[in-house]
Amino acid sequence: MQRSRDRAYTRFLSRVWLPLSCLITGSAQAAPADLRKIAHAYYVWRDAAYPVSTSFLGDHRLDDKLTDYRMPAVLERRKHVAALLTQVGGMDVSSWSKEDRVDQLLFLSQLKAADFFGRRLDPERRDPQLYVTECTNGLFTLLQKEYAPPRVRALAAQKRLEAMPGLLRTARTNLTQPVRLFAQLAIRAAREGDALYKESLAPLVAALSPEEQKRFAVARDAALKELHAFADWLEPKLESMPAWQPLGEAEYNDLLKHMLYLPLDAALLAQLGEVELARYRAHEAMLKDPELATPNPARAKHVPRDQAEFLAAYESRQTEMIAFLKAQRLITLPAYLGPFQIRQLPDAFKPTYPGGFMNAPGLYDKDPGGFFYIPTYDPNSKNFYLRAAIEDPRPILGHEGVPGHFLQISIANHLPNEIRRQHNDNVLIEGWALYGEEMLNRTGLYPEGSAAQAQILRLSRYRAARIGVDVNLHTGRFSFEQAVQYFMESGGLDREAAEGEAAGAASNPTQKICYITGKWQIMRLLGRYRDQQGSRFRLGAFHDQLLSYGSLPLSLIEWLMFDDDSTLERALH
Repeated sequence: MQRSRDRAYTRFLSRVWLPLSCLITGSAQAAPADLRKIAHAYYVWRDAAYPVSTSFLGDHRLDDKLTDYRMPAVLERRKHVAALLTQVGGMDVSSWSKEDRVDQLLFLSQLKAADFFGRRLDPERRDPQLYVTECTNGLFTLLQKEYAPPRVRALAAQKRLEAMPGLLRTARTNLTQPVRLFAQLAIRAAREGDALYKESLAPLVAALSPEEQKRFAVARDAALKELHAFADWLEPKLESMPAWQPLGEAEYNDLLKHMLYLPLDAALLAQLGEVELARYRAHEAMLKDPELATPNPARAKHVPRDQAEFLAAYESRQTEMIAFLKAQRLITLPAYLGPFQIRQLPDAFKPTYPGGFMNAPGLYDKDPGGFFYIPTYDPNSKNFYLRAAIEDPRPILGHEGVPGHFLQISIANHLPNEIRRQHNDNVLIEGWALYGEEMLNRTGLYPEGSAAQAQILRLSRYRAARIGVDVNLHTGRFSFEQAVQYFMESGGLDREAAEGEAAGAASNPTQKICYITGKWQIMRLLGRYRDQQGSRFRLGAFHDQLLSYGSLPLSLIEWLMFDDDSTLERALH
């Protein structure tokens, strides 16, 4: 049955591959229809090449496979992306409509990012996290939703477990230039992830026959043994590994301007971060009680007794916030919007996601629901995110749920335009979620002088500090320890949270700048929209129109919304 499905999928891939091959050799005088054919074929090829990522997106045809990270396969994928870059970048789009030119810029950005984060960052040779994460996510994507019966998912998990030892042996061959910081994070994740492999998979395993359970246990134990052996292999090599190296200002600017289409270079971005950091620190100082900005569970009206009560507090607050949005007509909730659940963060994700993370519906997901992973409940924890959530979860929940990520991404997933539906501009995604935090505050959700208001100031403050860390790390002005200290001193974070934040910044350049930068751009557009609408202005209408474009760079949204490409031109030149 499985082999038959695989053959069918292979035949499907072969059908979409031929048009792509033909188009690559075509002339620069391409039509918009050619662009869409190339883009569609690319998405099909990409989804087949990265099966774990595809499972995460909600396409479960390759749930039993891991990515082929053998170096010949890696280099062939990079070569393919480079060929597409040449093809798409060489298209003459001067006669195309604005809408079609936007699509060409979007697809070009997607290809440039794939090329940059592959060829330039070279994670296969430099980042041991790549392989540990492939294993962890390979299982996690089978657990995150009940998209199929437990037995089906258990058998898929077994196939992936059986493939993990080979993947980790490939990792040892590939990792010729491992970076010490990335190796340290990989070691920690490998050694702390046993619960995911054992406890988390147990409900699926229970659906197997006794003989199948024995085979599953053999595969699981072999995978775990190899995962721990991988950590043991890395550890004695740490001292000889090169320290983390920054991208350099030129490469960083290339990311900002030609992949994110931001009208800012590193220097201007750093200035924006400094201005916003100063503003939010000053606002904290103006509070009647500045200590309110430091989360304190003892101030909560009700301190949850356990994890179950903690989860329930989140859920009740989400219901309250949705009612407020509807009553104030601040946004339209589409009929297809699914439920948003709160779950406990698995131990395997603690090293790089100390505050938890949100999972919206996948791009191909038939289930419209989403969820937010929160840290394990501990009223005595020093973790910033956890203490804030105990005191009042609404600011964080507004960011992750409704009106934040869950709503915005759900809407983006329903765009009819495939290229736009496939685009995931983090500046828009994170900027919208951060904007939503302050918008809920300024439209009256929180009482004056409340801990929630103070939380929003602190959350915005450390998001501003993120810009300073990201820019200075990747342009070589900060060491990793300096980044941690900056988060603690300027961002107001505890050391655990600061280390997790700094690790995330080092591993994923420009991700941390997205929050404040996106919020700033959205507020620019809001002011312009208000001036344009005059007496017809309604805040909810602006929100609806903004989200209708999907997860696009805001310079492109400005072009679509106001027929003004001047911001885009500043980015491109």
